[in-house]
Amino acid sequence: MVTATTDSRRWWALGALVASMLTLGFDMTILNVALPTMAADLGATTGQQQWMADAYVVVFAALMLPAGLLGDRFGRRRMLITGLGVFLAGSLIGALAGDVNAVIAARAVMGVGAALVTPLSLSVLPTLFGPEERTKAVGIASAASALGLPLGPIIGGWLLNHFWWGSVFLINVPMAAIGIAACLFLLPETKDPASPKVDTVSTALAATGLGALVYGIIEAPARGWGDPLVLAMLGAAVLLIAALVVRERRVERPMLDMELLAHRGFLFNTVAATLVTFILTGLLFVLPPYLQAVLGHDALGTGVRLLPMMGGLLVASRLAPQVVARFGARAAVSAGLVVLAFAGFLGSRTTVDSGYGFVALWLTITGLGFGLSLIPAMNGGLSALPRDRAGSGSGLLMTLRQVGGAIGIALLGSLLAGAFRDRLDVTGLPAGVADTAGESVVAAHLVAERAGSAQLAASANSAYVHGMGIVLLVCGIAALVSALLAAAFLPGTPDAEEPGAPDMAAERADARQ
Repeated sequence: MVTATTDSRRWWALGALVASMLTLGFDMTILNVALPTMAADLGATTGQQQWMADAYVVVFAALMLPAGLLGDRFGRRRMLITGLGVFLAGSLIGALAGDVNAVIAARAVMGVGAALVTPLSLSVLPTLFGPEERTKAVGIASAASALGLPLGPIIGGWLLNHFWWGSVFLINVPMAAIGIAACLFLLPETKDPASPKVDTVSTALAATGLGALVYGIIEAPARGWGDPLVLAMLGAAVLLIAALVVRERRVERPMLDMELLAHRGFLFNTVAATLVTFILTGLLFVLPPYLQAVLGHDALGTGVRLLPMMGGLLVASRLAPQVVARFGARAAVSAGLVVLAFAGFLGSRTTVDSGYGFVALWLTITGLGFGLSLIPAMNGGLSALPRDRAGSGSGLLMTLRQVGGAIGIALLGSLLAGAFRDRLDVTGLPAGVADTAGESVVAAHLVAERAGSAQLAASANSAYVHGMGIVLLVCGIAALVSALLAAAFLPGTPDAEEPGAPDMAAERADARQ
């Protein structure tokens, strides 16, 4: 049986995992600030720029579920090292790339590595830490993952001010190398020899189904939800995922463990974590254009101005274990979602003239609510897993969170784009120029600059803030509904079982012995 280690090196191991999670986190956003420079140097079209950013997300989301299973079967430390090695190789390819296709391929390779690292980084925590320390460890790991998102623009902006665009890839190499060394010397090997064999067909169905879903969601805001390609991808995703479910229900030891989804503690904590991710991606999606185009800050300044959210998150990472200990995980998750809802409602009151101080206020509250809700939900979901299914279960949890984030960007991005186009005043502009101005607030500012129209620039700012307010209002409503669902359905304690799940409880009891 696997038991949590008492070796003091476990905190060093956690530090290495945190470094890896930070790298994966800021790699989600670091490329955004480099895209204009890369587009000029490589001659990339708008579509190619989109795929330079999206290739990583699509592969990441599609492969996390089978990655957890691979760790269970072949060894979590071994797969972690493999994933970090793949991520390092993809980063080197990206740094040395000389054309657009090579960059897209490098980002896809990095997505493969990230898919291996993310669920397995979480699945080794029950091995390293006992129940009394696990909440703190999950909080640190979750905070590191989230901290990476706003760090991306900061690091990317600084690197572009001093080096060439390939440096945004090269920065990953030493971080991945440190992670590999730490895994080799600090992490114990754990696995489940009785885990399901790697089913090639199920793996292909999972990867292609989730890949098609994420592809359709990402493409929908630009192409439209009625576009034939988008509809075909979403239809294919439904068919492929349905085929996966049917196949998995017929095998004795499935890759997609339906028993986990039938377990109340795992299911509703996973749903809560996914909804929090959906809401947070919406908040983060609307802010950078507001800070850059409306308030006029550069890429580095924009990244720095996202830091108040991290301040709130760091406070919450220390506060969450105490709240859970005193009031229970259900109360903590529900309260965190209420705080997140308040941040969304407050943010929806932002105007063109509000200034950064008001934004910093609701950003700080956002970080506080995010940490109070996500950390207990993640810990509750992981605690509900039997030790021998830690990899596959955490892979499923992270996959759903990633898909929730993609859905958040797609749906809320589409809402923002529609509201912006409807409110933008393009009176007197030629049809083609008006269409270009309606693509984004950045495009509208470029058109206004060329035309010398201060009125168009002011209209663009007003239209964007209007759309941002609608998105934040929707985020607030979604957070409030999520809080009610969490209060109603989350188990009161991590060990709460719903009727009909005695086998899962027995497996967990065995794992603790």
